[in-house]
Order: sequence, then C-alpha cells, then structure tokens
Amino acid sequence: MRVLVATAVPAERDAVAHAFPGTAREVRLPGAVPLRLPGGYDLLAAGVGPALAAASTAAALTAAALEGAPYDLVVSAGIAGGFAPRAPVGSLVVADEITAADLGAETAEGFLPVTELGFGTVTHRPPKPLVREAASATGARSGTVLTVSTVTGTAARAAALRTRHPRALAEAMEGFGVAEAAAAHGVPVLELRAVSNPVGPRDRAAWRIGDALTALTAGFGKLAPVLESWNPHEPPH
Repeated sequence: MRVLVATAVPAERDAVAHAFPGTAREVRLPGAVPLRLPGGYDLLAAGVGPALAAASTAAALTAAALEGAPYDLVVSAGIAGGFAPRAPVGSLVVADEITAADLGAETAEGFLPVTELGFGTVTHRPPKPLVREAASATGARSGTVLTVSTVTGTAARAAALRTRHPRALAEAMEGFGVAEAAAAHGVPVLELRAVSNPVGPRDRAAWRIGDALTALTAGFGKLAPVLESWNPHEPPH
C-alpha cells in the first residue's frame, strides 16, 4: 500500500507523523514536498482551503503516477469543527460522505447545490468497508464531513448547515478538494478529523487545538494497521 495523507498545515502533518516509527524525509516532487515515512506513507501539507488542497494533492498524485509508483489511497486529515453534541471537542470523526457545503447558488428560495443547477458534484463517498473498519479501530463516529470555504462563525450559519446536512458531524476546509483530486486519478479517498472546536459562534478561547492534534496522532496510530491490511481492490460496498 502507498498512502498519501493530505493535511492543511504542517502542524497537522507533523501530528500524523508522530503516530509512526522511523524518521521522515522530505521528497521534492513537482508542485509538492511531502514527508516520506517508512511503510509507504507520504504526508503532505497541502494548504488551506479546497482549491489549494486539490491542486497540491493532484500534483503529488500525478508525480507519483509518472514515477511508476501511484498511490493506492488518499487520506484527508486534520482538525475540524464539530457539530455538538454528536462530535464533541477531542473526538474523532471519519467521513462516509465528503460534501462541499457551499458549492452552489443562493436563491430567493434558499441554497441550491451545484448538482441541482445541472452540473458538477458535491459529494464523494469513501469505500464503505474502509469507513467501517476505520471507525471501529479509532472509535470515531462516521457521518458527513462538510467542506466549507468560509468557516462557520455564527449560530445562524451552524443551524442552516444542520438543516441542509442533518448527518453532518464536522466541517473543515480541505476534504472535498482532496477528494476531487483523488477521484480524477481514480484513487479512493478517506477523511479523518479530530474535533478542535464546536461549529457555531467563533470563540477562540474555546478551541482545543493541542488536544485535537493529540487525538489525531492517537487516531492515526490505530488507523495505520487498518490501512496496511485493507485491500483497495475489494468491492466498495
């Protein structure tokens, strides 16, 4: 198995790296500089937001394919806001749906996703067996993880997202972009998030970024054996 783990920022990448033994080394690829770990893992700080995450992930996927050593799986990972009470601070969530929450159009009748405008996609679905095994191994809840371009900072926005996406557990800014890049290369995707703050009114004092990064490290320590034993060619359902 060759696995590309895409995070937003180096702190998240390093939290994932701490779950693995051995020393990471930088690998300079066109458009991407992942850390390579023994065992087939490349860890990439892909950037903040869906566009940069998609571009960086696509660059790494392309470079690996051109080297003749393509990735078997892409994992979007990092911290996230959680929808209380289902995803409290410090908990882990694994996406069974990776959904772009704000890709569409505002109308007088409300928000329309881009699919209802007649084009595009708004949701990617990771392989169900892998989601089940990842959730079981890590203790994570499984559900929808939203990708947003603007982080929620009000109760009204949080309520609107809950209404549109009743299965949502968390929101972050990169998963859908990573999933789009993976889909373009025909590579399955997974998303694992550690909750650092509740989705809603922006209150920096309530954020627990250190605790979330610690949870991310612990989660990947439990997830790694699942990834290493998973067969990417098994039926997705």
